[in-house]
Amino acid sequence: MKTAYDIIIKPVITEQSMSMTELKRYTFEVARDANKVEIARAVEEIFGVKVVKVNTINMYGKEKRVGRYPAGRRSARKKAMVTLSDDSKTIEFFEGMV
Repeated sequence: MKTAYDIIIKPVITEQSMSMTELKRYTFEVARDANKVEIARAVEEIFGVKVVKVNTINMYGKEKRVGRYPAGRRSARKKAMVTLSDDSKTIEFFEGMV
């Protein structure tokens, strides 16, 4: 059985994801085989918050090349956008980044 730390890999820190933190919407990179229910439980367990909604997107790896020959592909990953309830506390990790 996977732990919550196996499901949530790392937070996604971009300009767009940081602007969504004001609406209590946070973005994480998650395990590719994790579903929305597992992601919601993992976020609730790790950060002690109440999750209302989870949106996921599969990000396929782009083909990259160096010089004349294709070198390969970037690794594919899965992102999850997690929305918290209005009465839930915020995730402190994202506090100082906005």
